Amino acid sequence: MLLATTTVEDFDRFMKVFSTAGAEMRKKHGSKGAFVFRDPSETDRVWVIFDWDAEGWKNFVSDPAVPPIMKAAGHKEKPQAARL
Repeated sequence: MLLATTTVEDFDRFMKVFSTAGAEMRKKHGSKGAFVFRDPSETDRVWVIFDWDAEGWKNFVSDPAVPPIMKAAGHKEKPQAARL
């Protein structure tokens, strides 16, 4: 399991891309699923719990095909892994 956080321009836009192109790319790198939560104190922050190992996450964030997907999703920053 892996916890990650990021900020996004628009939650609905983020979820649309996260559940389509983002899901395909995550699956390619071994993710078995994810739970998305909106932060109640920061309207532009999302938290995601991934069923993913650290190596898969590392490969995902270093894949050159990922930045365009993140841009399409409206990320304001690169997702950061956080401790549970």
